[in-house]
Amino acid sequence: MSDYGLFLADGLIDMRLLAGDIAADDGLETSVLISLFSDARATDDLLAAIDRDGDLRGFWGDLDSDHNTGSLLWTIKRAKQLTSILERARRYAQSSLQWLIEDAIAKRVEVATSYPQRGWMLIEVFIYRPGNSNPVSYRYNYEWQAQIIKVAR
Repeated sequence: MSDYGLFLADGLIDMRLLAGDIAADDGLETSVLISLFSDARATDDLLAAIDRDGDLRGFWGDLDSDHNTGSLLWTIKRAKQLTSILERARRYAQSSLQWLIEDAIAKRVEVATSYPQRGWMLIEVFIYRPGNSNPVSYRYNYEWQAQIIKVAR
């Protein structure tokens, strides 16, 4: 089975056209992109005072549910590049992908984060499917907002 897919290209998430039709995603890429890079709803106490504008973001369809589509990676875009922030990003990414295990799509999901260079965070995702010992893996360079603001000035 395949669905219309979203793909990452040149730092943007978009669909692709293939032979005049929308390209399909036969794997997990679209699900992983939505899980990681959609904004999950935050709690009021999570956001730093400087970021409080009343917008907790999130998907409106989650308002009446215990589910939280997306991740909280957006809440750390302006944080300093510290080891503690790497760990928080890893936890946010891991949590956003937990549904893959709960829905028995994966038996295990592992996430690793690092700073390959100033202004960028690398997020590596390894999804272990049931009955397969080789993981499906994805790598994403996450641009660090605090560095963009600093360079732009």
